[in-house]
Amino acid sequence: MFPTQFNAGGRERGNRFGMAAAFVALFTVVSALTRLGLFVFNADPALNQPLPLAQALAFGLVYDLAVGLWWALPLTLLAWAWPARASRSLGWASIVVFAASFAALVFVAASEFVFWNEFASRFNFIAVDYLVYTREVVGNIRESYDLRPLFVGIAAVALAVTAGFAPALRRGARARTGGFLARGAVAAGHVALAAAVTAGVATGWKDRLVQPQLVQLAANGVWEFFHALRFNEIDFQRFYATMPAERAANILRDEFADVQHYKLAVGAVMPIRREVLPSGAQRDLNVVLVSIESFGAEFIESLGGAPGLTPNYERLAREGVYFTQMYATGTRTVRGLEALTLSVPPTPGHAIPMRPHNGGLFTLGGVLAGQGWTPLYLYGGYSYFDNMNAFFGGNGYTVIDRTAIDQADIHAENIWGVADEDLFALTLREIDRRTAQGERVFAHVMTTTNHRPFTYPEGRIDVPSGTSRAGAVKYTDWAIGHFVDEARRKPWFKDTVFVFVADHTSIARGRSDLPMERYHIPMVMYSPAHLAPARIDARVSQIDVAPTLLGALNLSYTSEFFGRDALRDAAADSHIFMANYQTVGFVDGEFLVELRPKQSVRTTRLAGGEASADAARHALDEGIAFYQVAAQRFSGAQRAAAPAQ
Repeated sequence: MFPTQFNAGGRERGNRFGMAAAFVALFTVVSALTRLGLFVFNADPALNQPLPLAQALAFGLVYDLAVGLWWALPLTLLAWAWPARASRSLGWASIVVFAASFAALVFVAASEFVFWNEFASRFNFIAVDYLVYTREVVGNIRESYDLRPLFVGIAAVALAVTAGFAPALRRGARARTGGFLARGAVAAGHVALAAAVTAGVATGWKDRLVQPQLVQLAANGVWEFFHALRFNEIDFQRFYATMPAERAANILRDEFADVQHYKLAVGAVMPIRREVLPSGAQRDLNVVLVSIESFGAEFIESLGGAPGLTPNYERLAREGVYFTQMYATGTRTVRGLEALTLSVPPTPGHAIPMRPHNGGLFTLGGVLAGQGWTPLYLYGGYSYFDNMNAFFGGNGYTVIDRTAIDQADIHAENIWGVADEDLFALTLREIDRRTAQGERVFAHVMTTTNHRPFTYPEGRIDVPSGTSRAGAVKYTDWAIGHFVDEARRKPWFKDTVFVFVADHTSIARGRSDLPMERYHIPMVMYSPAHLAPARIDARVSQIDVAPTLLGALNLSYTSEFFGRDALRDAAADSHIFMANYQTVGFVDGEFLVELRPKQSVRTTRLAGGEASADAARHALDEGIAFYQVAAQRFSGAQRAAAPAQ
């Protein structure tokens, strides 16, 4: 490609572009070693299949080559632009550029292991978001890890490898070369080759491997990052399995055809638009909805999780309405906020709060505001993160974040936010002030402590701050118990319903795209004066929280929520919705339906074994209908054209 040859006497022949060719080769080697390292790190015996693994490595080589050609471009541009008469200084410049490029490559490889450990994936849209919020992400990394050994190690490896290549780089710099225009033609050829390979490679090639973890192993992290940067909202109508719009609308209308509870609107643009009929007198209660960071079922002993971490939550579960089979829609906070606020399935790509035109939507806060409640959103961090301020502020909430807390009142803080007890103290003060003025309050509270670096005030629990996630979970549970005990002393407590629900679980890793156990979260509704203790063992989705809460208030309202009232609609399982970026899932009774780009669908019976083709087809049709209507309702064009509420 870029030849550099040597004669027997050691005099260089050829040209200086050979150093770029050498780097492309080195890039593919390092990328292949990273892929094999992730395979070992993943430690999944199901991947130990020689033929599929060989296919993954082959696909990976193609992606690596495409990225490597671009990564080596600085060396080619250097060879083109550097004057022929200054070959000695070109040698040193090429060594510096080579070392910096290789150090960056090793840093990206190391970062992939950290990202994989959290998300079981190559870089995706989450990594793109992290690039946007560099303050929080870089701060989190600095507070969570001692980076000095990492950077020293990267520097040592980069220097050692560069030292090995340095003689060849100097010889290449001294090689005979053509004039500026001739060198420009070679550089243009490099760019053309990189562009041609990139254009000829399809991101979807690796999807032929079927096994989700092999698909991720075959990928190249840099390639996936730029693909996610370009395609952060996916056109469902174009890339996913669909059906005629009227058929999808009819399927959804059938879901809400219970005339005892609903009265469907005739001729409405939204097929699920309906009047919700209450079952009794309206309860004008304050509402406190606490979405708890990363508080998955894996930490709740009564749900089969780790013992002894959440005694306060377990007490609330015994005294309140305990939903034991609640499932989150995603693996990130912004997905949880979307589900709790909008009651919508997780459509592919970015969550709706991260998209443009996200104001004036049909929200839980909007329903309550329309009937006399004051909606608040309280966050322990800075509310610009994940676009919270724009999303909640644009939908009628008053947004209150850590800037409202005096420094003297903060017991502990990290890059993500203040300690949960400080956020809860702020919540108590806001409710005190507003109820004293005669307001009915709806406070949506989002915690932050159960997040790396897992720091919190010392002396609250028996686990030192900053040592483990288990400690952060135990502290968050302590803060919840303290919050309820403090609220119990308030005059407004008896007229308040509390909801404690996780935003998502602590880790998304699994052996499939949508491992249900990684979406299992707890939820408790707690109002001793108004809700009798109960245990709800039916499956419930996070999108059911808003209509279930409004049902507990016996509110009459016109709904566009995709979720249902889990306490009134039926005793059977709800539909479950789950997403992992491009793959979206739907659980209907015994089937898991997965929808992927290129109109790919898969229907799996959860219990295994055989089932009727008609039942499987019905589940698939329901899943397509829900996601198709939701995607259309919240598409960028639809939102931009819709009038504000």
